[in-house]
Amino acid sequence: MSILVYTESENGKFKKNAFEVASYAYAVAQQLGTTVTAISFNATENESLANYGVSKVLNVNNESLTTFNAKAYANSICQAVAQENATVVIVSSSTDTKFLTPLVAGKLQAGYVPNVVAEPQSASPFTVKRTAFSNKGFAITQIDTDIKIVGVSNNAFGVHENTATATVEDFSPSLSDDDFSTKSVEIDKVVGKATIADADIVVSGGRGLKGPENWGMIEELADVLGAATACSKPVSDLGWRPHGEHVGQTGKPVASNLYIAIGISGAIQHLAGVSSSKVKVVINTDPEAPFFKAADYGIVGDAFEVVPQLIEKLKKFKAQNA
Repeated sequence: MSILVYTESENGKFKKNAFEVASYAYAVAQQLGTTVTAISFNATENESLANYGVSKVLNVNNESLTTFNAKAYANSICQAVAQENATVVIVSSSTDTKFLTPLVAGKLQAGYVPNVVAEPQSASPFTVKRTAFSNKGFAITQIDTDIKIVGVSNNAFGVHENTATATVEDFSPSLSDDDFSTKSVEIDKVVGKATIADADIVVSGGRGLKGPENWGMIEELADVLGAATACSKPVSDLGWRPHGEHVGQTGKPVASNLYIAIGISGAIQHLAGVSSSKVKVVINTDPEAPFFKAADYGIVGDAFEVVPQLIEKLKKFKAQNA
């Protein structure tokens, strides 16, 4: 018996969430008195997983799986579960994983609980804590199936080093043409910038910026902080920013360590999508803006005055502490 963890990678390198789910899997393994096996796809840094408690890595080295394919990945994971006799499968809560995990759960007849924020409260019965009601509450959920799948909420458990010695094995799942009945023919990606999903800091702008011509200060602040840029739904609907930057309940969820909202009033849908962020800072001219009720820190002021001063202060601080 072992725990299987699906570790996501891109261009051969593991994403941050791969190390978080590995850390979580190790914590569960300590409870159950077992070991952690990871499955990776075309990764080139498999040995690095040993730093987070992984004892064995099954590396799928298959060019046809270089691009994410939910059906093929799900079938591969199911075969790894069978080979390793795994009873617990740990995954992240990324967009890709939310596509493939229901396929895995259906094939394995496994109970699947997404958005888990802490290690199991009990190993028998297997009980986990997850977010509910658009992150406004928590639910304590018991999984009674033979195989259990846990989706770890991004940035909830954190990355923890637990040095182990990992063996790396080639794993060649049996895949058919049916597994590739749907495939990506083209991928459009922003390069050279931090992505919303992986960023520790996100700087987001709303209609308070008055137009796309004023987005330069958002990008400058993000550049100083090493952050990703984002926007509210009305901004993307107006065409000021690409839809890929739209965050909120109907856009991309954000679980960053720091979320800075500039000129965003804070509609319910937006708040629901960013509520998992650790620290929320709001800059708005309206002291009654709903976002202030959810904020950890708030500045009532004109973004066109506040943000340039903030950028200047941050640049000075970085220069003094370089």
